[in-house]
Amino acid sequence: MTKRIETAVFAGGCFWCMVAPFDSLPGIVKVRSGYTGGHTENPTYETVSSHTTGHTEAVKIWFDPEVLSYADLVEIYWEQTDPTDAMGQFQDRGDNYRPVIFVANEEQRQIAKKSKTNLVASGRFNQPIVTTIEAVKPFYEAEEYHQDFYKKEPTREALEMEQRLAFKQANWTKK
Repeated sequence: MTKRIETAVFAGGCFWCMVAPFDSLPGIVKVRSGYTGGHTENPTYETVSSHTTGHTEAVKIWFDPEVLSYADLVEIYWEQTDPTDAMGQFQDRGDNYRPVIFVANEEQRQIAKKSKTNLVASGRFNQPIVTTIEAVKPFYEAEEYHQDFYKKEPTREALEMEQRLAFKQANWTKK
């Protein structure tokens, strides 16, 4: 019997910072950095950074739903982001860093919407939750030097993660 593998696509700012939180979880097959949500075919880092493609940096996650559910992945996603910041994440600013949950089907849409509704109702944040939920669009893998960046450049990755980790500590740690 062949395992059923599903995918999830999340944009949460710099894709370098979005790989490691998912990469080592049980049930994750692979995580790739890339670009999605825009109108240009085969974008590059340079074209996405020009703010003319409509794309945002994102990660595509292949996972075994028998081990880790899509709902679990959405909950992990929230904790990697500032869901109140529509125009970037932490030190990364602009539309190419906007937070989006890209959904592949109606089941994923309902799970994401319910999770967002629960986050709003929790009162955890004093500002509106602005992360959007959008239909998945073509995903273009980023250049190879962007893949597994946290493994290739751990010191630089640690610097990139400082603001994100401080936010996570302040807003997601159970009190």
